[in-house]
Amino acid sequence: MPTKIRLQRKGKKGQPFYHIVIADGRAPRDGKYIERIGTYNPLVKPADIDFDFDRALYWLQAGAQPTDTVRAILSYKGVIYKNHLLKGVKKGAFTQEQADAKFDAWLKEKEEKIAGKVKDVENESREDKKARLEAEKKVNEERAKEIAARRLAELKAEEAEGAEEAAEETTEEPAAEAPAEEVTAATEETPAEEKAEESKPKAEEKVEEKAEEKVEDKVEEKAEEKIEKPAEEKKEEPAEAKAEEEKKEEPKAEEKTETKEEEKKEEPKAEEKSETKEEEKKEETPAEKEGDKKEKKSE
Repeated sequence: MPTKIRLQRKGKKGQPFYHIVIADGRAPRDGKYIERIGTYNPLVKPADIDFDFDRALYWLQAGAQPTDTVRAILSYKGVIYKNHLLKGVKKGAFTQEQADAKFDAWLKEKEEKIAGKVKDVENESREDKKARLEAEKKVNEERAKEIAARRLAELKAEEAEGAEEAAEETTEEPAAEAPAEEVTAATEETPAEEKAEESKPKAEEKVEEKAEEKVEDKVEEKAEEKIEKPAEEKKEEPAEAKAEEEKKEEPKAEEKTETKEEEKKEEPKAEEKSETKEEEKKEETPAEKEGDKKEKKSE
């Protein structure tokens, strides 16, 4: 198998980059190679091609077979044309000087074409940038218009609200006169209210007087009940309990106890009087009996 001029892939996934190598036809694509003569980057416009012109021409003359892609690259750079002219010189079709002149003319044309393509690419990039800028300007203008429309709508809404508030204030002014009338009516009604307020303290005083009277009646009834109790029950009460109660009671209670003791002293006197009356009755009964008997006999 003859040697080949081919590409050896390098670079990341989606970002290819190639080496131009001279390798054995039986070797794998990315395997061993005899010589590396240049590089090729297809991601740039125009494509970036950098290789040794003389070494590529030597391997062509030595019989190395380029692949299709490498043949296009060599043709683009003029290696194939140069090899063709050298074959014509060997055959005697023209001299070496004529071959060099033809090759120089071809290189000038090719360089002009490449320069034209580079300019076209630059112009395209500039046009793309301009188009993008114009599109951005249009978008910004539309946004500015939308913002201005929103602001106008907000201003109109605020003006409408201000007009409504002003209308409400004008309608509330006559309504404010009505409270004045209510105030006058309230002032006219105040005498009746004052009378009612004056009558309230009187009613309260009456209620207090009635409550005091009820309390006094209850106190008097309790005092009478205590007086009516028999003296014997009071004597039966233990002296110690009375002493403890007297100690616990306030000075007012001591005064009450004094009045009770006086009443107790008076009660025995009443009992003595009742006993004397009963004795007199007992003494009188026999005499009355004798008088009765005498009266019966006289009759």
